[in-house]
Amino acid sequence: MFEELAGKKVLFVTTKNLDYLRNTQEIRLLQQAGASVTVIGTREKSYPVRLLKVFFRLLFTSCKQYDAVFVGFAPQLVLPFFGWKMKKPRLYIDFFISMYDTLCFDRKKFSPTSFVGKRLLSLDRNTLKKADIILCDTLAHGQYFVEDLGAQPDKLQVLYLEADKSIYYPRHSEKPQEAKGKFTVLYFGSVLPLQGIDVVLDAMNRLKNDPRFCFYFIGPIGSDQPMPQGENLHYIHWLSQEELARHIDFADLCLAGHFNGSIEKAKRTIPGKAYIYQAMGKPMILGDNPANHELYSEKENGIYFVEMGSGEKLAEKIMEIAKIEK
Repeated sequence: MFEELAGKKVLFVTTKNLDYLRNTQEIRLLQQAGASVTVIGTREKSYPVRLLKVFFRLLFTSCKQYDAVFVGFAPQLVLPFFGWKMKKPRLYIDFFISMYDTLCFDRKKFSPTSFVGKRLLSLDRNTLKKADIILCDTLAHGQYFVEDLGAQPDKLQVLYLEADKSIYYPRHSEKPQEAKGKFTVLYFGSVLPLQGIDVVLDAMNRLKNDPRFCFYFIGPIGSDQPMPQGENLHYIHWLSQEELARHIDFADLCLAGHFNGSIEKAKRTIPGKAYIYQAMGKPMILGDNPANHELYSEKENGIYFVEMGSGEKLAEKIMEIAKIEK
């Protein structure tokens, strides 16, 4: 897909912070393909401020001078206001998430039959209709866009995520004192519902009294989430990417997911952390779903699948991999 933009003038627009991995990946691929890329985006931390700055620049930008416009994260916030300016150039969008799916089924903020839910569905469908090329992160996600949101199959192309290999690479880090001599299991995440945090914590709870294990949970767990306690369980609210890489490096096993068994989106997406674990050469457990099977197989060393939605099954899989019996 990117090769067809060789020698073309491309306007890249994103409402996500510019150092967001998906943005850097797409800009790099455009440049490597030989496109001349102009970027409209910002590194502002505040989303409303980012939107205002991007909208202000778009307001005074003529899209007619470009051969193509590439709208990264999130086209649903850009095209309703500026789609009229992007009719002449070929329009590429990264439909990384569906607003309807995310807010109605993943995070359950609105009922799909409510006024807002119906507007979100309409927003997704209209956005997909306007694009010439639609990028998605997995085949399974693309199939959902076709079947439920009306995307045209011939417009879809898959672009899998990738890890930032300037940060995430094997380092041969030494284990901290509390982890030495123990089978060390690590999970990190932003604690979104589809990740299945309750499943991870349930597995940790089942193994909390086994001194042969050491668990690290890295992520902002809310006060409403019960956190099992034990000498071999360690919680870290936040780490820099460099420190996160060091912790991953000394782990014996990493939990990728997604582990939620009831949210359909969890079955259609590959967790971003899986790409990171792979880049660092770490054994990992993935949720047994269609999206993960697109790229990963148990025939590969260090790749394991587990039934989604079960802390008991996850704990059993960890024990099996560690070759430790109760």
